[in-house]
Amino acid sequence: MTNRANCILCRFLVLILALWAGLAHALNDPTRPNGFQTPKVESKPQRSFSLESIIIGAGRKVAVIDGQARQEGQIFQGVRLKRIYPDRVELIVQGRVRVISLETLPQVRSSQ
Repeated sequence: MTNRANCILCRFLVLILALWAGLAHALNDPTRPNGFQTPKVESKPQRSFSLESIIIGAGRKVAVIDGQARQEGQIFQGVRLKRIYPDRVELIVQGRVRVISLETLPQVRSSQ
């Protein structure tokens, strides 16, 4: 065969292989049962907490979360209040540490 015929034959073979690979990719796994679908992972929406205030006194720390006074180590609704800081708290939610911060209040200036 001539070089030109070899070149055309090579291009034809490459085209056939590319088409065959595309079809093979579209085939389903033969070992998968009929009607099997990959389970969809649904993520639970992250639970929200409202940190309303923090009170730190002599030997006592209290955080008001969702309208309820809570102390360090206290467990409520499956959540543990790990630590209270002056501006935030650490919660253990489903084994993970979550930090809830106080919202900063706007600064008020006197008009005098």
